[in-house]
Amino acid sequence: MRCAHHYPGGERGPVSTVREGSTFKRCTCRHPDTHTPVGARCPKLRRRNGTWSSTHGRWGYQIELPPTADGKRRQARKVGLASQEDALTELAHIKILLETAHGDEPETLVRVADLIQTALRARTPLPNVEEVRRRINLGVDVRTTVPTVAEWLTEWLKGKPGLAEGTRSSYAGHLRNHLIPHLGQLALNKLQARHVEAMFATIEENNEHVLECRESSDPQVRAQVKGKRVTSLSTKHRIRATLRSALSDAVRSPELPITVNVASHARLPSCPRKKPLVWTTDRVTKWHKDGTVPGEVMVWTPDQTTAFLTHARKYPWLYALFHLIAIKGLRRGEAVGLPWRNVRLTDGQVDITTQIVQVGWKTITSTPKSDAGSRTITLDATTVRVLKRWRRHQLETKLAAGKDWVNSGLVFTRENGEGWHPAEVTDWFNRIGRAADLPPIGLHGLRHGAASTALAAGVDVKVVSAELGHATTHFTQDTYQTVFPDVAKAAAEATAAMFTANRAPATR
Repeated sequence: MRCAHHYPGGERGPVSTVREGSTFKRCTCRHPDTHTPVGARCPKLRRRNGTWSSTHGRWGYQIELPPTADGKRRQARKVGLASQEDALTELAHIKILLETAHGDEPETLVRVADLIQTALRARTPLPNVEEVRRRINLGVDVRTTVPTVAEWLTEWLKGKPGLAEGTRSSYAGHLRNHLIPHLGQLALNKLQARHVEAMFATIEENNEHVLECRESSDPQVRAQVKGKRVTSLSTKHRIRATLRSALSDAVRSPELPITVNVASHARLPSCPRKKPLVWTTDRVTKWHKDGTVPGEVMVWTPDQTTAFLTHARKYPWLYALFHLIAIKGLRRGEAVGLPWRNVRLTDGQVDITTQIVQVGWKTITSTPKSDAGSRTITLDATTVRVLKRWRRHQLETKLAAGKDWVNSGLVFTRENGEGWHPAEVTDWFNRIGRAADLPPIGLHGLRHGAASTALAAGVDVKVVSAELGHATTHFTQDTYQTVFPDVAKAAAEATAAMFTANRAPATR
């Protein structure tokens, strides 16, 4: 027998009001003669005064759901709850789920109803409201309770707060080029370390294909990989770090059944830090002979840097910029984005508090990435003179330009006062280096050279680390100590001299 329906307050209501939802109470008692269920007619369900019994029967609820995809009517119905409050709570939960999908595409409302119906039939908890709302906003099927890797990574990056634009762009590239194409179709809770390792194996196969095509004598084969880059081991480690960060947030989420960060268990060959190599005479000779560049990070000797700066004097709008980078080791973005208000030439000090970050071709002015990056550097007398001459030249040009001058407020500008684009500075650096017939280094190599020269000159590592904006002196010392062969040779000779001095008396 079908039980009667009741409003939340316990009053009887007609069946036609079921769309609003109703609660009811029933028991499992059977008629003593026919043994058929008594249902709502059981006299034990109510006390003598008409109120509900607190010890007999169980509560339930029902509400009409949107029709199925083929137009059939259906209800969400559940019995066996301990109290009317429990029934009302679940009923309100269902209403909120339906209201979340209301106003969206009709298919979404049907899918939410499917999700509710599936949970009731499986006797599992009702879907989480925030999770359903999130999936509706993402435009994905709400019936899938666990997002795919692609869905989670997309949502994670979209909602990641406090990321610098450059970092966000780097993460987006990892997602777009590697993580989503290789892993995106997997359910997040099905992702395993072996899947991540398989992705890196595929990336390495693509690397080999690119290299083989580049070496082919067939121009059509070479054209197939034109513009394609080889993914280095250090880039693979950064890709894994991006995935690890995203999965860490998934593990912390109470809505996701993720308990292990599989990216932490995916194996990759170790990637030692690339230490700078100096362009010694032998290396330069071999480079002139066959173009061999012995390392990924190369630096010039002080004499080679001097030769570069001498040649750069032919470009007055760039010389002071390259001089400051070469002597004080500023990063490219720090030098390009340096405002005059942060320069105190009388005191010989410069405050590094801003930088220009390049994202694609777009540039963004931001603060340094770390606390150590915000620092004050001290200028030598020669650099102060260089900047004073440059300042005078810039002001003279500004007066001559009149209203055509662009007041950027930056230290290093073009002839019209506009700031330099970081990529253009790099292009000019490479052009001047080739014109000076110097072996190739990156613009960042000037920074490496400044650090190595300072340590070779006997400057305390703490001072060098602070002026470069490094977080630790260990990094500075481990990377730049004894970069120059002359320093290492002097140390070796000094050590050998100690043994020679100790042997001398015994020989006599």
